[in-house]
Amino acid sequence: MRNLFMLLISLFFCSCSGQKSKINGISFVASPKEINDTNIDPVVRVNANWAAVMPFGFVKNLKEPSVIFNTERQWWGERADGAKRTIELLNQKGIKIMLKPQIWVWRGEFTGNISMDSEEDWNTFEKSYEDFIMLYAKLAQEMKVPILCIGTELHTFVQKRPEYWSQLIQDIRAVYKGKLTYAENWDQFANAPFWDQLDYIGVDAYFPVSDSKTPTIEEMKKGWEIHKSKIVALQGTIGKPVLFTEYGYRSVHYTGKEPWDSNRTNGNVNLEAQSNALSALYGEFWNESWFAGGFLWKWYHNHDEVGGEDNNRFTIQNKPSEKLIQSLYKDD
Repeated sequence: MRNLFMLLISLFFCSCSGQKSKINGISFVASPKEINDTNIDPVVRVNANWAAVMPFGFVKNLKEPSVIFNTERQWWGERADGAKRTIELLNQKGIKIMLKPQIWVWRGEFTGNISMDSEEDWNTFEKSYEDFIMLYAKLAQEMKVPILCIGTELHTFVQKRPEYWSQLIQDIRAVYKGKLTYAENWDQFANAPFWDQLDYIGVDAYFPVSDSKTPTIEEMKKGWEIHKSKIVALQGTIGKPVLFTEYGYRSVHYTGKEPWDSNRTNGNVNLEAQSNALSALYGEFWNESWFAGGFLWKWYHNHDEVGGEDNNRFTIQNKPSEKLIQSLYKDD
């Protein structure tokens, strides 16, 4: 009887500790200028225990076979020195890091459509991308970063050049000893060919979950059913935990209809829709044993100057959803 009691106690504490280990993350937007520890305090107050740090590389168009990165023309936080200092500041406050180097195409064209027209251009682009990622793989190792994300929303590149990616992962592991993931878009996550080589199945979780102007939490949870079943199926096949490398909703009407939409149109502010959408997503996933957690899109360094109740963008800063996430992240 005593052995049964001890087993039950052990299972109770294991389940609790499993909850505590969830990644309650924010996506920390690169700052134009150097920041200090006061810029990290709001991250602590929202009870985040992880942050994605996102240095950038740039390509001129979808056919350009070179990545421009770590140049003086970039914002401070987009370069290696800025990323390193940002990691240091977050670590000092007890925040763990996923380093997530990303590509930006001029004029905001979708990275998933990057594709070269010749083998020569593919080879040039692949070498350039390798240089970009290896710079940050070495930084991740130097800074003892727990997770490195090796790419974001690059499905054409990934699916057309699988041998390249398989070799790149081996090269990264030769210099970086932490965990690896890749951030694939919500509609392509099942098609990445290398999940078995990584430690997390990374999904940018902008799934359409409701056509309503102000959907209820229950309506959005219902909207998750078909998507969640696909996530569960892939997770069962691959056997790796699922990480939402990005998740979030704008505070705007119809926020669950096309959550990926980042147009610059103002107005149609809907704070309730944002809060309901985040509540539904959290309720659907955070208690699942196979789910590692996620990184909320997105969080700015200048907390007092961003967001607010007239803002319809993704950030939760200075909106009711900030208090919601503070509560949800605390309870986890």
